[in-house]
Amino acid sequence: MIKPHGSDTLNPLYVRDDKARAELMKEAEGLPSIVVCSAAAANAVMMAGGYFNPLTGYMNRADALSVAEKMETASGLFFPVPILNVVEDASAIQGAKRIALKDPSVDGNPILAVMDVEAIETFTDDEMKMMTDKIFRTDDPEHPGVKAFNSVGKTAISGPIQVLNYSYFEKDFPETFRTAYQIREEMGKLGWEKVVAFQTRNPMHLAHEELCRMAWKAVKADGILVHMLLGKLKKGDIPADVRDACIRVMAEKYFEPNTVLITGYGFDMLYAGPREAVLHALFRQNTGCTHLIVGRDHAGVGDYYGPFDAQTIFDEEVPKGALEIEIFNADHTAWSKKLNKVVMMRDVPDHTKEDFILLSGTKVRAMLSEGTAPPKEFSRPEVAQILISYYQGLEEKPEIKMGKHSG
Repeated sequence: MIKPHGSDTLNPLYVRDDKARAELMKEAEGLPSIVVCSAAAANAVMMAGGYFNPLTGYMNRADALSVAEKMETASGLFFPVPILNVVEDASAIQGAKRIALKDPSVDGNPILAVMDVEAIETFTDDEMKMMTDKIFRTDDPEHPGVKAFNSVGKTAISGPIQVLNYSYFEKDFPETFRTAYQIREEMGKLGWEKVVAFQTRNPMHLAHEELCRMAWKAVKADGILVHMLLGKLKKGDIPADVRDACIRVMAEKYFEPNTVLITGYGFDMLYAGPREAVLHALFRQNTGCTHLIVGRDHAGVGDYYGPFDAQTIFDEEVPKGALEIEIFNADHTAWSKKLNKVVMMRDVPDHTKEDFILLSGTKVRAMLSEGTAPPKEFSRPEVAQILISYYQGLEEKPEIKMGKHSG
């Protein structure tokens, strides 16, 4: 199986030994504490599961600035985005060498991790702007990632962490949430060596299904990892439980047996386009995947990025050999009226726009809200039915929130 990034073996930061974890929790209750932001909590969950291997904790100012500027830490470790614990006010833990980090996403703010504080440093406005520009390629405050990055403070608390739980993800998504080491174990049991990963924050329609199948066949993979984001999205995106139901019914009914693993990870979407695509590749390598599908507008939002910027960054900015995982570059996929199947647009140069069945997201949402299923050439009927139930229920019930969770 492919090696993790930066080390020979995966080093998850979750304390797996029950006795050690109980002792740490008891110690944490007496430590100075701070409620971290949602992004910092998600970073802890990702480090806990081994996704951000080989990091041992939150980056300091020098590492964060270096990573933003040139995608490597001060010591030369390749990493595409800063992994930070940023707060507005660190006075509650000033002078403390060991602190408890509390979870902002669960009612009661339970303890999430124990941290050894190595430094508390504040970024200047110019440094925040530089990091914003480099990570997101824009400083537009309307960009959801820019807005989130610049709304939680400028003071970074850095140092190693020991993580005591997986926030709300394990409880809310018991069938789907998996750590990088759990995915490696599962793929090992299946005997998979060559695995293609598909990143999604949306329900999968027929074009996505066929894209996975195309990549699987093209690289002669043993299996497909459908890996969905379970954390915070922007307003209006479909909640994780609805997406999960859609993807499960599609995979169980239409994919060949024992070729797909459906899993999810606990992280807040950055909407950072190219930089986030590189992060996606890094942590899919940590799950044991050998290939990642990167399509048009991967991890993008609005018109901030070119359609293939998330592909070209691997050729133009990622140093050769920095990652072992390979990228499967994909074009837009859609149903061809001429060929009566889903095709990749670059493979059919004789087609015009009229030769495809193309529906905008706005059009699809309108159809689903009215109780109308999109055509079978666009969406599987079982998937459409789940989405119709969701959209029609929005008026009668409050939209499912992905922020606060009980328990």
